[in-house]
Amino acid sequence: MNLPLGRATLALIVSLLIAASVPAQSPVLEQNVRAELNFLASDAMQGRGSGTAYERIAAEYVGSQFRQFGLEPGGDADANGNKGFVQRVALESPRVVETWNVIGILRGSDPAAATEAIVLSAHLDHLGVSDTLAGDKIFNGADDDASGCVAVLELARALAAGKRPRRTIYFVGFGSEERGGYGSRYFRDNPPVPLTQIVANLNFEMLGRPDPKVGADKLWLTGYERSNLGPELAKQGAALVADPHPEQHFFQRSDNYSFALRGVIAQTVSSFGLHTDYHRVTDEVSKVDFPFMTRAINSMVKPIQWLADSKFRPEWLPGQAPTRN
Repeated sequence: MNLPLGRATLALIVSLLIAASVPAQSPVLEQNVRAELNFLASDAMQGRGSGTAYERIAAEYVGSQFRQFGLEPGGDADANGNKGFVQRVALESPRVVETWNVIGILRGSDPAAATEAIVLSAHLDHLGVSDTLAGDKIFNGADDDASGCVAVLELARALAAGKRPRRTIYFVGFGSEERGGYGSRYFRDNPPVPLTQIVANLNFEMLGRPDPKVGADKLWLTGYERSNLGPELAKQGAALVADPHPEQHFFQRSDNYSFALRGVIAQTVSSFGLHTDYHRVTDEVSKVDFPFMTRAINSMVKPIQWLADSKFRPEWLPGQAPTRN
């Protein structure tokens, strides 16, 4: 005998059918990517010159976002002993007197696994302003490396909104990469945990446009052939392939390298296709492919969640660990 459906039952069935027909929302939204990158690479930021007040503003902005996401501050304490997100780095350098890092922490949930850390990083600075140029004088650095900063911000947003991972994740913006990697070297020499407890450093640099050499939906990883990290993340769904520009030696040309020289599995995620706007005033927001960038960052969320929850610890392949001269 067929019984009539009650109104409540019918409403439940309809709502379930609607929910099943709507695809799950991606954790990284293009509107957020656009908002963050438009600020960091705006003319108002005057090119975020290494060691300038504008680099510090970038650090403070990223820190304010970290606070909004619910991360724990990992920077300096104020006069009252309250920790902030920004870390001042005093230098004795031809060029930079001080610089700033910004550090947010997503503390691991497992008492044992939380002693291990994953570092997700990008550099805050670019080339600032050149008074020797006619016309546009501002090096906005939209791709280099506002795009990497946005990747770290959006990964922080997505990962902090989910279930807390077993391992601890540090989200870091480094200062003065363009003038010698001072911020990353300071962090490396004064790490929040021993370097042996850093499982991996994934650095993000220049992923604002697709690289024609690898296709419209791919990112590449420097030193892909050096460790088992890239292939393992790719198995988990990361849109990662090998660096198609080995002659450029990109593995040695970003903040990851100082960590790699100390034994940390540290590699850079990018999609830089050797475009001609590199280190020019034409590296502007108008050149960024926002749909691509959003898809690319989204592809990294679940693989990083997996890495933070797993017992997998990447290793250098035989003979591939970089060594100091």
